[in-house]
Amino acid sequence: MEFSLSRTEVSRFEYRSEAASTNDVLREHATADAAAWPDLSVVVTDNQTQGRGRLGRVWLAPTGKALAISVLIRPRTTTGETLPQHSLGWFPLLAGAAMTRAVRGVVEAGMQPVAGVKEAEDPRHEVTLKWPNDVLIDGYKVCGILCELLPDASGIIIGAGLNLSLDEHDLPTLTSTSLLLVTRSKPDPDAVLAAYLRELVTLYRVFLAAHGDALRSGLHADVSALCGTLGSVVRVELPGDSDLIGTATAIDSGGRLTVVNQTDGEERSVAAGDVTHLRY
Repeated sequence: MEFSLSRTEVSRFEYRSEAASTNDVLREHATADAAAWPDLSVVVTDNQTQGRGRLGRVWLAPTGKALAISVLIRPRTTTGETLPQHSLGWFPLLAGAAMTRAVRGVVEAGMQPVAGVKEAEDPRHEVTLKWPNDVLIDGYKVCGILCELLPDASGIIIGAGLNLSLDEHDLPTLTSTSLLLVTRSKPDPDAVLAAYLRELVTLYRVFLAAHGDALRSGLHADVSALCGTLGSVVRVELPGDSDLIGTATAIDSGGRLTVVNQTDGEERSVAAGDVTHLRY
C-alpha cells in the first residue's frame, strides 16, 4: 500500500506488510537511532501478528481487515522544554479524541442507504470515546489505544488498533464492531488513517503550545465533549482486584476519571483501571 494521503501528515511514515507489533518495531528503531526517527514518526501494518492491548491482552485481526498504527511523539514545547510529568497522562485521551473525530467523519460520510428504509428513518450512529482509550460506535468497540514510554523516557509511542473491514465472523469479542459493519461499505485505509493522523497532529500541536495544559489548550473540553463514559454508571476494576461502581461525572485536570461511589456517595479519582459501562 502507498498510503499517499497519510504520508503527508507526519514527519516519517513506514508501512510494513507484516509486523509482530508496530509498537515494538517503532520502539526498537527509535531507541537505536533517535535522529532518524523524529517526532511524529509512524509505523503501520494491516497484518499484525503479536499485537497487544491494555493489561497484557492479545490483539489479533485477520490480515488486511484492521490497521495497527504506532505514532512516536517526542513532546517538547516551542522553547524546547519537556512537558510537566502530570501532562503525560493526557496522551491516551488526546489520541482517543483524535480517533473518535476521525471515525465520526468516516461513519457520517460512509453511510449507505438501506433498501426499504427511508433516509429519515435510517438510524444515526453514536461514536464516542470510552475513558481512557477506547473508541465505541453505538457502544461497540472499533478501536483501542495503548501508550508506552520509550525506555529512556525520551518519547511516547501511541499505538492504536482500528477495525476496518472485519465481518461478523472476524470480530474478536461480542462487544466489537468494524467500520464495514457500521457503514455497510468497505473503508479506504489510507483515507481513514490520514484523518486520524491529521486530528492527532492538530490536537498535539495545540497541547504543546499550551505547555501541556489540558484546560488552556482546550483538550480537556474536547475530550469531555466526546467522552461517552461521562454520565454513565460504570464499574471500574481497580488494581488489587477491587471494584468501584458508581456514576462517572467528570474528567479532572490530570485526565483522571471522577466517579461518585454508589455505596457512600463519595467522589473517587481513578487514574487507571478497566472500565465497563453498566446498563440497567
